[in-house]
Amino acid sequence: VDQASHRFVDKVARHPFDPHQPRVMASIVTRLPSVLHTSSVDRQLKHASLTSLARSRSGSRVGGRRPPQLAVVSLTNRGISARHGETSGPSSVFGNQRRKNIGRGSMVCKTTASAAEERPISKLRLIQHKSEALWFYRFLSIVYDHVVNPGHWTEDMRDEALSVAELDDPNLKVYDVGGGTGFCTLGVVKTVKTENVTLLDQSPHQLAKAKAKPALKGVTIIEGDAEDLPFETDSADRYTSAGSIEYWPEPQRGISEAYRVIKPGGLACLIGPVYPTFWLSKLMADAWMLFPTEAEYVDWFTKAGFTDVQIKRIGPSWYRGVRRHGLIMGCSVTGRKVSPGESPLKLGPKVEAKEKPRSNPLSFVLRLILGSAAGFYYTIVPIYMWIKNLLLPKSWAI
Repeated sequence: VDQASHRFVDKVARHPFDPHQPRVMASIVTRLPSVLHTSSVDRQLKHASLTSLARSRSGSRVGGRRPPQLAVVSLTNRGISARHGETSGPSSVFGNQRRKNIGRGSMVCKTTASAAEERPISKLRLIQHKSEALWFYRFLSIVYDHVVNPGHWTEDMRDEALSVAELDDPNLKVYDVGGGTGFCTLGVVKTVKTENVTLLDQSPHQLAKAKAKPALKGVTIIEGDAEDLPFETDSADRYTSAGSIEYWPEPQRGISEAYRVIKPGGLACLIGPVYPTFWLSKLMADAWMLFPTEAEYVDWFTKAGFTDVQIKRIGPSWYRGVRRHGLIMGCSVTGRKVSPGESPLKLGPKVEAKEKPRSNPLSFVLRLILGSAAGFYYTIVPIYMWIKNLLLPKSWAI
């Protein structure tokens, strides 16, 4: 038993009570099992979470590096004003350079990884599996560019999300991971030569759509796994990934792979969902796929070895900044690699491969159907927000 158990037992032993008093006995009988049966795993997770929170609040060094402190860029009528926290080492150099590129009307957070909202991040959602996601996109790829993008991932959002990726040299070598139909890749090739760009995705049906786009002629398009990239270490200048992390069984592994493949001084830019706060949206999000919190993004990047980790919030214009329902494309997270080689975080073998379904056929079909049904909720939300934006005065909160 842990220290809490000892304290509780000691308190009970020292406190005189009448065994015939039912309320006292009920309290002892009710509390004792919950105290004594706390698993070692739960205690370790709680200890790790509290340690991480304490370190972030005190600014203590972790692994020889001081984690970036909170700095929120707030909107004003004249532009953007910022309160920046203390940084150390290369972070402040890169941060000063990149803050020049922040556009009007955006919000960038440089934040420490705080204790994330308590929810089972290790418990995979219904479509947060390689095999389920593969079949999910087998059908969704038919209408992806015409149904999903207009409601969740517009060209303006894409350009805003990529504005922090430093795609400012046509000779940069870029890996676009989880690129799907190539919508994000189209934003990359606006400033980078197509022959320097590689698009990777696990879905052959999505890649078929990408190969059919004239603007992507010259881009290397390959099938592969975001958690096990077929690229050499320190081989790319930039890494981009949009709308892919939500299907990764191990997001930490995918981000560690991003660290491995880019060169020292290179930048990784990952664009993905954000977790909702509205109860029904939380229910549907947790059933469908992974919706990380901003703190979880920062934690994954920091553990992988990235420095100067920053988050730029994005969203459809008609949402008017509302984020309570979560967003399928809600933030653009960037991190800098300063040292050569693989990620300092060592992980065990992969838990999943798309060639090996993780469940029996009946369970697989049920997961696919129920997960898709939960995902349908997020085709309704943008329409609902669009109607509210259309009907309510612009001065009203929606």
